[in-house]
Amino acid sequence: MEINVKRIAKNNYTYGVLTVGNFKCFTLEDKERIGDIFKVKVPGETAIPKGRYEVVLSMSNRFKKYMPLLLNVPNFEGIRIHNGNTIAHTEGCILVGYESGEDGFLGNSKVAFNDLMKLLKTVEKKEKIFITIQ
Repeated sequence: MEINVKRIAKNNYTYGVLTVGNFKCFTLEDKERIGDIFKVKVPGETAIPKGRYEVVLSMSNRFKKYMPLLLNVPNFEGIRIHNGNTIAHTEGCILVGYESGEDGFLGNSKVAFNDLMKLLKTVEKKEKIFITIQ
């Protein structure tokens, strides 16, 4: 399964559109910093580098629930896709919601996250899941 995120950067946050087949929602992430990620990363305030990453569903110790985890993200650990409304909720993770993050706020986030999880759970044991962030 392929998840695609097309980013649209803003000043202090990055919003985008996530698609998986017919499923579509909006995303909200920290600021995208261009350049050598080791030089420009600000812990808890930087979006992960663009690229393609494998995704597994696993239990989050922090959130105490089953969630998507991105593997082998350079210079980042524990990057998840989850619900939340502002960049204060991201710490580098990808937030999802049904109401656009163009103003720095993402709405209907829990519903979008639950719908995405249902979709991912249908394939997790049958095929690998990848996310491409552009």
